[in-house]
Amino acid sequence: MAQLQHEEEMEGLEEEVAGPLPVEQLEEVGIGAADVKKLKEAGYYTVEAVAYTPKKQLLTVKGVSEAKADKILGEASKLVPMGFTTATEFHLKRAEMVCMSTGAKELDKLLGGGIETGAITEIFGEFRTGKSQLCHTLAVTCQLPVEMGGGEGKCLYIDTEGTFRPSRLLAIAARYGLNGDEVLDNVICARAYNTDHQSALLIQASALMAESRFSLLIVDSAMALYRTDYSGRGELSARQMHLARFLRMLMRVADEFGVAVVITNQVVAQVDGGMAMFNADPKKPIGGNIMAHASTTRLYLRKGRGENRVCKIYDSPCLPEAEAVFAILDDGIGDPKD
Repeated sequence: MAQLQHEEEMEGLEEEVAGPLPVEQLEEVGIGAADVKKLKEAGYYTVEAVAYTPKKQLLTVKGVSEAKADKILGEASKLVPMGFTTATEFHLKRAEMVCMSTGAKELDKLLGGGIETGAITEIFGEFRTGKSQLCHTLAVTCQLPVEMGGGEGKCLYIDTEGTFRPSRLLAIAARYGLNGDEVLDNVICARAYNTDHQSALLIQASALMAESRFSLLIVDSAMALYRTDYSGRGELSARQMHLARFLRMLMRVADEFGVAVVITNQVVAQVDGGMAMFNADPKKPIGGNIMAHASTTRLYLRKGRGENRVCKIYDSPCLPEAEAVFAILDDGIGDPKD
């Protein structure tokens, strides 16, 4: 009986430990409440967020001196495991990772189960290739139970082009037999109006994720505002620096909260002189190397016949280059009818 009680207590403890630690826990290890409040105001809502931050960035927080920054980082790194681990432990951790269904069986098979959590998946392609449709479907499937290919969490949706449509979510919810009102309540959306606002929304996202369980963060599209806010070669360096910071914040959110991060991207025609004639599809994603290195998996969508679309794995650390056909249906992304 005592053994059973001990096991239950341990399980309860594990449940409590799972997930990010609220930044208030620093108060228990000697960091003053006033300093913790300053960290929260600067956008650090979890101990992980503090531990993953470079010291020079922490010094920009008002009222944090060098000695204080050292103490805060020292205590935060004790609470968050940041050292070496064996590949066995890492493998076990990856086995616990959840994959969220895209709604199409062939596409899920191509992705090794679906969109993975704790990573950034970039979806790029021309207009009308199904990027936003895939995002809308994922916003619903992420709420499903794990055994049904879901993530059992809410979705946070940052829309930069005004393409978010709640009516699409209702149609997709009906397909999965979910309550439409509940599905809409679980999707927290915001419209971004410029690149600075887009970054500020990510800080708000961290605050929301620290309060309740989220499984997906969507940015549709990540690059649209950068194309208009920064124009010409003269501003290219400033644009890439701002973009790198934004993508770094996205990575931090994926690491910190274990959510799946999905970003959509636009394409540009590749003008390589004589080489273009040998390339059957001379389109490449925008954002350059900074975008390429930040994304864990990159998916290229192109038009197929009728409502069919083709998804190709453009870049992935573990998936082979392959293609799958899916369709855009009235109730979201699915398998082709024929």
